[in-house]
Amino acid sequence: MGRGDLTNAEWDRLESFLPRGGARGGRWSDHRRVINGVLYRVRTGVQWRDLPERFGPWETVYKRHRRWSADGTWQMLLSKVQAAEDAAGRIDWDVSVDSTAVRAHQHAAGARKTAPAAVPQKGVRPRTNQADPVLGKLTVRLEEVGQIGECLGRSRGGFTSKIHLAADGRCRPLALLLTPGHYGDGPQLQPVLEQVSVPRIGVGRPRTRPDHVLADKAYTSRENRCYLRRRGISHTIPERLDQRRHRHHRGSRGGRPTGFDREHYKKRNTVERAINRLKGFRAVATRYEKRAYTYLGTVTLAALIIWLRT
Repeated sequence: MGRGDLTNAEWDRLESFLPRGGARGGRWSDHRRVINGVLYRVRTGVQWRDLPERFGPWETVYKRHRRWSADGTWQMLLSKVQAAEDAAGRIDWDVSVDSTAVRAHQHAAGARKTAPAAVPQKGVRPRTNQADPVLGKLTVRLEEVGQIGECLGRSRGGFTSKIHLAADGRCRPLALLLTPGHYGDGPQLQPVLEQVSVPRIGVGRPRTRPDHVLADKAYTSRENRCYLRRRGISHTIPERLDQRRHRHHRGSRGGRPTGFDREHYKKRNTVERAINRLKGFRAVATRYEKRAYTYLGTVTLAALIIWLRT
């Protein structure tokens, strides 16, 4: 077993959830070896063609990662591990929300653009399916995971993407969202919290509501606070100085001051530490993938490893 490969205990937790049959009824190559190959690439950031021979043909590892990123297998494995942790009472539901910008490599640009499959009817939202020559007929609806386009935004330094995440009190990502790098943080609070869904083992609906939400001043908008109150979620978000002045100028129409617990706010560092753990994987710290769903699969796999090893 190489450094960074799945241990026997980690493999035992994942083996029962993995797909049994391959494409068109064939047999998969050894799952453990292929997953270790994907982990090696995510951890080191090497090109797929430079994978060591002990992981088998690089095309097999590459195509398996793209397929499982597209069909939601990585997300399914993450949900299964989260469900087991929640059943054991090992999730701290004081959730912190933040984002981090990721520089995209020059090879991440230039993805082939495809036209919508059909002309949308009036009042119907256009489809954003992306055809993938590697996966054949398998397609991806990017809006199902909150993605539009390939999530590449321009900045002075070049292309960037942004990872929005919600982390539990033990510095583990609960939900992930990918946007172009120039998107603001505040409008993404609601979408990223909507992604929080931890299944129950046995009977019951998935848990989607945190006990408490912590965020910095970028998320202090009236819309976000109304959304949290409507869902019955207590929150600790500091108020910006300009908003405070505007409330004072409005007098009695400005409403009551927002509550702020300074001691509880100190716990917000958990999301910063979760980001540091994610960016410990070099293929996460720099985006090399052209397709947004493939990069999201890379980030999801890194989050899965964090859950397995924390």
